[in-house]
Amino acid sequence: MLIDDFALMRQAIALAEEAAAEGEIPVGALVVDRETGEILGRGRNRREHGHSPTAHAEILAIEEAAKKRGSWRLSGCNLYVTLEPCPMCSGAIINARIDRVIFGAYDPKAGAVCSVEEMFSLPYNHRPRVTAGLLEEPCAAVLSAFFAGIRDKV
Repeated sequence: MLIDDFALMRQAIALAEEAAAEGEIPVGALVVDRETGEILGRGRNRREHGHSPTAHAEILAIEEAAKKRGSWRLSGCNLYVTLEPCPMCSGAIINARIDRVIFGAYDPKAGAVCSVEEMFSLPYNHRPRVTAGLLEEPCAAVLSAFFAGIRDKV
C-alpha cells in the first residue's frame, strides 16, 4: 500500500489543533501500519488534562497502537508527529521498535532526534529511520499561534 505522508501529517496537525483548543501544547501524533496504511494509534498532548508529565502525543499514540495490535512491538509502523520528539518520546519510539519517524517542526529546546540530541544515532538496539521537517511550516504555525495566544493573555 502506498502511504501518503503528507495526508497523514495533516491528520496529525488536526490533532494538534484539537490539543490547542483544549489548552494543551499543540502536538499531534499518529502510529500507522506501513503495510496496510491503517491508523493504529492517535494522540494529542494531554498533560494538563491528565495532570501527567508523560501524556505526550507520541506516548498516547504508541500506547493506543500497542493495545490495538496486542503487542508492545510496533515494528512495521510509522510515527507521524507535528513536533520533533523529546528524549522521553524518543526512548518510547526505540522501545516500541517503530520503523520510521516523520516529524514536522524542529524543537531547538527539547528535540532529541536532531536538535538537542540525536538519540536515534546512538548505539541502542533499534534505530528508526527519520524524515524531518515534513510540513514544517504548518506544524510550526500551530505552535506559534498557541504561544502567541498565551503571551497575549499575560
